[in-house]
Amino acid sequence: MDQWAGVVLAAGEGKRMNSRVSKVLHQVCGKELVRYPVELLRELGVQQVVVVVSPSNAAGVQALFGDTVEYVTQEEALGTGDALNRAKHLLDGQFPHLLVMGSDAPLVRLHSVKPLMESHLDSSNDMTFLTAHAATAQDLGRVVRDPEGRVTSIVEAAESRDDSGEPAEINVGVYCFSTKWLWENIGGVGPGSPGGDQERYITALAAIGAGADARIETGATADPDDLQGVNNRLQLSQVEEVQRRRIREHWMLAGVTMPDPASVYIDADVKIGQDTVILPNTMILGRSEIGEDCQIGPSSIIRDSKIGNHCRATASMLEEAVMEDSVDIGPFSHLRPGAYLESGVHIGNFVEVKESRFAAGAVMGHFGYVGDASIGAQANLGAGMVTCNYDGRDKHRTNIGAGAFIGCDTMLVAPVTVGAEATTGAGAVVTKDVPPGRLAVGVPAKITDRRTKTN
Repeated sequence: MDQWAGVVLAAGEGKRMNSRVSKVLHQVCGKELVRYPVELLRELGVQQVVVVVSPSNAAGVQALFGDTVEYVTQEEALGTGDALNRAKHLLDGQFPHLLVMGSDAPLVRLHSVKPLMESHLDSSNDMTFLTAHAATAQDLGRVVRDPEGRVTSIVEAAESRDDSGEPAEINVGVYCFSTKWLWENIGGVGPGSPGGDQERYITALAAIGAGADARIETGATADPDDLQGVNNRLQLSQVEEVQRRRIREHWMLAGVTMPDPASVYIDADVKIGQDTVILPNTMILGRSEIGEDCQIGPSSIIRDSKIGNHCRATASMLEEAVMEDSVDIGPFSHLRPGAYLESGVHIGNFVEVKESRFAAGAVMGHFGYVGDASIGAQANLGAGMVTCNYDGRDKHRTNIGAGAFIGCDTMLVAPVTVGAEATTGAGAVVTKDVPPGRLAVGVPAKITDRRTKTN
């Protein structure tokens, strides 16, 4: 695709969203709307990508892509034709062909666009655009043809007087242009709104080309879902529903089991290994990665976390956490940001872990809290154990050595260290370090030899 540049039109105001957030920054399956076309252009191998932004969303869009794309600002909302024309100075003469996409139709996929591009090149067209057949035009642009089947124009919904409700050929909003032809003709796109405003539409190029015997052709998508765009919150939810179904189907065909797929939510950037089972009412969000042969759920939430192979997360929540291989957690436990469980760790029910690392084989089987701590290999943390890590002003760390045994209801008042193979008695309040192999008992805890009997 070294002949192609791409433009993403992301300057629309999106007033119908009724939101303080720019429409293109709203998310579908955890991914901003504007990311869909930009990532599709990259997937297609397009060499140069320009995003047209508005003053109100420029900062947000640039935060997503940094310097991986180029930007043009459309200062006033004067329509898609004006927006495209503003990118001319960056694109004129660089590549012979240009692919233009909107930023509010995230369901358009590679297998619809790639054949369109190939057809455009094979036929040496001046303009080729994607269409789909729909039961009615509704609020979409309708393709008009002459008796010989040649495209004569694209009629915007606001301009159409056809309310017959009959099947229609609809403009999807994906355009291929010969850049030489485009820049020679885009200046002829004038105001076209029936409301009398000054907006200029890309769709006018179809009529301009037809009137000058240019080569204007279409390519049809076989998937009617490609038509669905986002103008309001209702359409946002409808598009999300389709995308979630597509994502689930992708992973099931790749070897992931979902007994009740309709109850499972998986975001677009998630990765899941073969033979993993996702049980009902589970959400896997953000950039989470799950390995092979895992069981996630039921009723688990995994957000921006990494889970290794042969793991289980039952009715629990993970946020920005890591589980290495053969780790199990839950039910009803919570790994907060910074939690890291090495291989073979077991976390039982009603346990909360934050900014802490459990070394291989460590166990915490029952309710308790571990925050800002390092837990040694094979350590056993008893029910009700709490790391008292916050003194009202600062956070402090707790260190528990390998093989240590922490008794039920132990309070570890940080900063504090419990040495390797050390033990704390049930209910101990540990305010001073416990040397390796020693026993701490009482309130406040006193250090004694482990072999000594205590009442």
